[in-house]
Amino acid sequence: MRTKQLSLFVAVLASLGAAPLLYPAQSFAADAAVIQPRDGWYNKALVDFDFMRQNVSIPPKKGVMIIDSRPAARQYDPGHLPGAINIPDSQFDKLVDKLPADKATLLLFYCGGLECMLSHNSAFKAEKLGYTNIKVYPAGSPEWKAKGAQMSVSAAYIKKLMEDKTPYVLIDARPKRVADKGMIPTALNISDTEFDKNVDKLPADKATPLIYYCGGMECVLSDNSAEKAKKLGYTNVLTYPPGYPEWEKLHGTPAAAGAAAGAAGPAASTAALVPGKEKGSVTVASFEQVWKANPGSVMLVDVRDPKEVASGMIKGSVNISMNELEKKIGTLPTDKPVIFVCGTGARSGEAFDTVKLLGGKVQASFLDADVKFNADGTYSMVQK
Repeated sequence: MRTKQLSLFVAVLASLGAAPLLYPAQSFAADAAVIQPRDGWYNKALVDFDFMRQNVSIPPKKGVMIIDSRPAARQYDPGHLPGAINIPDSQFDKLVDKLPADKATLLLFYCGGLECMLSHNSAFKAEKLGYTNIKVYPAGSPEWKAKGAQMSVSAAYIKKLMEDKTPYVLIDARPKRVADKGMIPTALNISDTEFDKNVDKLPADKATPLIYYCGGMECVLSDNSAEKAKKLGYTNVLTYPPGYPEWEKLHGTPAAAGAAAGAAGPAASTAALVPGKEKGSVTVASFEQVWKANPGSVMLVDVRDPKEVASGMIKGSVNISMNELEKKIGTLPTDKPVIFVCGTGARSGEAFDTVKLLGGKVQASFLDADVKFNADGTYSMVQK
């Protein structure tokens, strides 16, 4: 009996040696990702790459502020996490006004990696100011970049590239009708919607730095185009999230790339919809009157990406992203006005242009406005 038991035991051991132990891969990954506290660190709340990836976003995630504690010119300007503001630890006390008024805001500090103490130092300082939701990403920008996550640059860095005449390609991802009114000097306009049709405009050398920008922190076009460029094999793709609005504020308005379109109303518009300054636009005031009095008399189409509308869209509107519009023009009604809307008026204007070209009898118009969309379906809208 003992001999049989021993033989069975040996057979079991042999089978275990022949077959791999199927531990869940995630358990190993989780163990490897454990961050070991160090002396002097802000050990109360250390976070990893995955946590940061969930909170780094364009448009910026509400209730979250990402803070780069490194010096500006040499480190933050040439490469930082998208949406991060720069508060160098050495200037923390002078720049506390950059911190949010709400002290429950999630503050995510990072700097130059595991040997860098700047983010930890700043986290302690923020805690003394009464902030209650502070975390530090110890691996910082080196890990973020090494894992292939998007990096961004500042206006100061772009200005320096211009002055130094360093090789780079600056790309405006906004629709042509918007870019024609003014672009950052040296920029090339490749609308994100027209990306695939214009890949021949990109440099042959795929190591050339590409810097994408669009209409500000709420605009996803530059991020979308950056991802497409990476898929084509470009290895040095950056974004400038504050985009043209910040550049214009810092450096003024360059000469327009093309003549501005004359004012004209949308085709077959209702009497209540008043033409705006831009060809095909309607005024915010007239839209709101119609929308309040008889929303069923028009179709409001939000042309932002699904990622954007997930956090809020105007109640009663429908979502057809700009990238899907050409395929879905046939679903638009022809018996009432169709009004396009986005966050800045850029894509809504492009939608109007597309439908006027391909949409036949669709009564198209758009809102040339800055719009804030709320999760409850309400909105605020300011005429351009």
